[in-house]
Amino acid sequence: MELNDASVSRRSLLRGAALAAVLVPFGVSLASCAAPGGGTASAGPQGEVSADNPFGVAANAKVDAVVFDGGYGIDYVENAAKIMEKGKSAASVKVSASTKIAQELQPRFVSGNPPDLVDNSGANSIGFNTILDQLEDLTDVLDAKNLEGEKIRDTLYGGVEKPGTFGDKFAALNYVMTVYGLWYSEGLFTKEGFQVPKSWQDLKALGAAAKEKGKYLFLWGKEAATYYQTFVVNSAVVQGGDDVRLPLENLKENCWSNPVIQDILTVFYELIQAGYVKPGGSGTQFTAAQAQWSLDQEALLYPSGSWIENEMKDQTADGFTMKGIGDLPLDGSQKSPAGTLRAEAGEPFIVPSKAKNPAAGKELLRVMLSKESATWFAKNKLAPTIVKGIVPDDGFGSTALVSQKELLDAAGSNVFTIKAFNLYGMNSDQLPIWNSFLDGKMDVATITAQLQALTDKVRNDSSIQKIEIK
Repeated sequence: MELNDASVSRRSLLRGAALAAVLVPFGVSLASCAAPGGGTASAGPQGEVSADNPFGVAANAKVDAVVFDGGYGIDYVENAAKIMEKGKSAASVKVSASTKIAQELQPRFVSGNPPDLVDNSGANSIGFNTILDQLEDLTDVLDAKNLEGEKIRDTLYGGVEKPGTFGDKFAALNYVMTVYGLWYSEGLFTKEGFQVPKSWQDLKALGAAAKEKGKYLFLWGKEAATYYQTFVVNSAVVQGGDDVRLPLENLKENCWSNPVIQDILTVFYELIQAGYVKPGGSGTQFTAAQAQWSLDQEALLYPSGSWIENEMKDQTADGFTMKGIGDLPLDGSQKSPAGTLRAEAGEPFIVPSKAKNPAAGKELLRVMLSKESATWFAKNKLAPTIVKGIVPDDGFGSTALVSQKELLDAAGSNVFTIKAFNLYGMNSDQLPIWNSFLDGKMDVATITAQLQALTDKVRNDSSIQKIEIK
């Protein structure tokens, strides 16, 4: 989530992923801004195709990569660029940082001169529904061999194609494996005797216990209010499965009125009214609010993607011992299997077909997917990539990373993603709604009506391309 030029947050503002947030204002289509044509890679400089050069990158190729400068920074791509430059192609790679992907790169798409590789992330990402026909299909990247000689597809976690597949096109390779859930200090919980919640039904007692210790259950910052929408929706999917997920994803009428969502919102409203949520978040910058949790320990729980540890590593109390649990079911009657988790690949990298050197863009992705590069990321960013088997049991000393590994292992194939909010750029309009709800100024009926109105507006806008989500 991009906040300002100096302080930028995570991905896709709920995704994380990943995944984009602000694609385009409602009622406005960027399709009119797209460069004509697309879908066929420009010839670019050509090299000999071989096992070591599957995309035919020419010798001494120049590579232009633009990377969203958020909670993960850009040095992980710079590290991969160094590896690529030492390779046989002796490529020269330029890695540029951006916090305003759409504003800075839309003109380049229009003029037919986009970068070779783009991390299309952050609150100001470009809507995939507006540039899909201008992007390379990246299936050949997965079918290529990595630097260690293994087929890349066989080295990745299952389901990593889903977040980047739109219709039948695998257009975005999401690099970071993001785990969503609730994060807490094991040190604080042990010291104060707090019990880790297992469902929403446990939160009232935990909130009361926190209040007795002069603490809150939750807190938030204004730019990240929709982290709580993610928490609510993920929890509802854990509880109710696809009966909850698919109507939301496909913008159905009355999707926000699903009984599971309503029951969770009702519990949440009661927590707010009981004073268990720290007031004033709508006037607090989001990383300042997060520091109140991770450094000052004013609240017990914080919903986020797994980028949170790296994002707050300089503002976390000694002995915090950060750990995570999956989003909570409503109660013990959840439809999904135990351990079901929202975990999805985030940081969507794209290769524009009109780039000067799309083959080199793909090659840089191939390098990023090597064990060497993926291990560097996990160790330095305290988060797993989509390359499996990289994180050791000790998580490089990170308890939060160990939690992520344990949650992914326990979930197995029981993982899900949420695409619609990012796909249609709904976050910017949902933010003020959630700020009001968290401030206690909006009841369940009102937040339901306003969220549904936004959903209906997107569904009924014929200028916005709809993509069926399964």
